[in-house]
Amino acid sequence: MGARRGQDYLQRLNAESRDVWIDGQRVQGSVTEHPAFTNVTESMAKLYDLQFNPNLRDMMTYEEEGERYGTSFMVPKTSADLEKRRQMHKIWADATCGMMGRSPDYLNSALMAMSQAGDYFAQNNPMFAENIRAYYRYVRQHDLSLTHTLINPQVNRALSVSQQSDPDVAAHVVDKNKDGVVIRGARLLATQGPITDEIMVFPSTLLKGTEEDNPYSFAFAIPNSTPGLRYLCRETFDYGKSHFDHPLGSRFEEMDAVVVFDDVLVPWNRVFLLEDAKLCNDLHQMTGATIHMTYQVLQKNIAKAEFVLGVAENIVDAIGIGQFQHVQEKVSEIMLAVETMKAFVRSSEADASLNRWGVMTPKWEPLNAARQIFPKLYPRLVEILQLLGASGLMAIPSETDMTSDVQADIHKYLVSRNRNAEDRLRLFRLAWDVSLSAFGSRQVLYERYFFGDPVRMAGAYYHSYNKAPMVERVQRFLHQDDPVQVEVASTQA
Repeated sequence: MGARRGQDYLQRLNAESRDVWIDGQRVQGSVTEHPAFTNVTESMAKLYDLQFNPNLRDMMTYEEEGERYGTSFMVPKTSADLEKRRQMHKIWADATCGMMGRSPDYLNSALMAMSQAGDYFAQNNPMFAENIRAYYRYVRQHDLSLTHTLINPQVNRALSVSQQSDPDVAAHVVDKNKDGVVIRGARLLATQGPITDEIMVFPSTLLKGTEEDNPYSFAFAIPNSTPGLRYLCRETFDYGKSHFDHPLGSRFEEMDAVVVFDDVLVPWNRVFLLEDAKLCNDLHQMTGATIHMTYQVLQKNIAKAEFVLGVAENIVDAIGIGQFQHVQEKVSEIMLAVETMKAFVRSSEADASLNRWGVMTPKWEPLNAARQIFPKLYPRLVEILQLLGASGLMAIPSETDMTSDVQADIHKYLVSRNRNAEDRLRLFRLAWDVSLSAFGSRQVLYERYFFGDPVRMAGAYYHSYNKAPMVERVQRFLHQDDPVQVEVASTQA
């Protein structure tokens, strides 16, 4: 089939049953018809339809052996290929205002990189190399949407998974037979789980490598309709309101879910790694998956920061506060965030190179720096919206009020400098949905922990960064009579 349309995505969801629980009840019938998922699945369908937009077709898809596939599956061999992937990522990110962190191209990017690194998986078992290649071809051919899960439940983080009082809490191998591997336990946290086709269960990257941890070391992928696989959803932040009242939450509420594996059988042809903690821990970085995932994420971050900038400047214009220097300073912070993320992307592209498997890969160092910074930037961007909007973010009657007996009051008292009441309310309800609603608050938490614990990430960044040249430069300065001449000579050499 190759690249699919939105209707194909919806029809596949409707055709496959899945075990999804929300608000104490199992979802009956089609997941696309449940109030918690109707709007977001429509938004996902619109993303797929962009692949068939005549003006975007050559950017959103590519041709190989007479078939057209989504560009996020394209293996980049040149800098031009990498640029095409970036442009495709940005089109989808702009379509969701940067608010959909798990659009399909995120995990497609990871799978693409892994599929080219078959030798890595073969170290564990020769058949795992073909498994990952075959899975990539299958997902690409059917243009599937994927969710994934990485971390174990928060029970006692002071102990490893094998030391927990109940060893069955974290997902682990309980049996291996001729048909496959049996998994029991739970994982956090599958964003978009109920509205995707399949789940990739990645290693947690925090395995200790002991014999006791072997049962918790694996990588595999299975359909969401697999018997024994269950999703436990949080409360939805799509409250059934209109696009006027909840402009973002009513469109892009992705949903997060706990994943339960109730003795789930994973067929051998869907197993990629098994009972090797080191290979599991190194999987993302060694295969290039982390790099290509981060490259995609930065397009989302740019789109998100640009969108916040647009909202902020609209507020400034609407209520006439652009002449104040503190306002200019605050909006400038958002501009700096946008341009900083763009610079990291361009730097990574400028120094891109072919990796050991022949994949054109962005330079990791700029991307790594960007993923350390944005989790700190985004909460500040949201805070700036709160400071600019101030009490205006509370004076936001609903769409129903606009046609009620108090509509005259609304149209008289809730206008802005250059907008009528309806246009002003649309803007301020949007700003509220970015910065104060349940949907907006989830976005802040999501960005804070997008790549994991920021403290642990900072520690890993500190230890991995090559500080030696700078340390040596200072040492030379301290011990040379004429350090300037030494540095010049060193630079010229």
